[in-house]
Amino acid sequence: MQEEKFITIQGNNLRYFEYGTSSNTVIFVHGLGASAERWEYVIPYFRKNYRVIALDLPGFGLSDKHPIDYTIDFFVRSLSEFIDKLGIQNSILIGSSLGGQIITELAIAEHKLINKLVLVSPSGVVNYSTSVLDAYIGAAISPNQENARKAFFMMNGQNKDVDSKIVDDFITRMNMPNAKKAFLSAIISNKESKISCEKLANVSIPSLIIWGEHDPVIPKENAELFFSCIKNCQFVEMKECGHTPFVEEPEKFSKIVLEFLKEK
Repeated sequence: MQEEKFITIQGNNLRYFEYGTSSNTVIFVHGLGASAERWEYVIPYFRKNYRVIALDLPGFGLSDKHPIDYTIDFFVRSLSEFIDKLGIQNSILIGSSLGGQIITELAIAEHKLINKLVLVSPSGVVNYSTSVLDAYIGAAISPNQENARKAFFMMNGQNKDVDSKIVDDFITRMNMPNAKKAFLSAIISNKESKISCEKLANVSIPSLIIWGEHDPVIPKENAELFFSCIKNCQFVEMKECGHTPFVEEPEKFSKIVLEFLKEK
């Protein structure tokens, strides 16, 4: 059974789900405009052997959306305090897109909090926009069935069907008070927040980079910076996947990550 909980972090009421009681904790961190539910397809594979936590970042999901600047530094501080308040040690962090950038920055600043790192098409390296990202931003600003379905269809990268629940949940979240402001603030505030090779060289914990072969949001060529600059890093390209391989191929994704987590 999943358990929905709330906790106050950096003055924000944050929602999260928690499963299991293992001493080994996996924390899932979603991307821009998403929520904890984004991980629901893979959580069943992890909860068998791990304590699993999936949170709504401040400004997203059902967490508070105060009128503040949603910078990478703010997200990193929030995640650090979240881990500290829950008393989690040696956590395994799995982050997608914006979530991947956030956990990378946390690994650079406070590596002792983390045992292993899994980055799924992390942001922070692309200095240009793509037509798919533009479509996603447009869907967030005008969240209706047509715009949202088109954006998620494009993000898959291989003309795969889109789960209606994903579309409906996105529309519901983006129509919540202050949701659009938080979304746009996260984009504007982090426009200049880039991850360099020099910074990545400070990541010393075992890391796994996963990228969809046909990711149209953050193209796979951007993966090279991560796996060439992080000292202890593996790279896996998931064939026929777009920006969210954990949604498109959850069983395959989970197998890849769980094998990595078993390694000493």
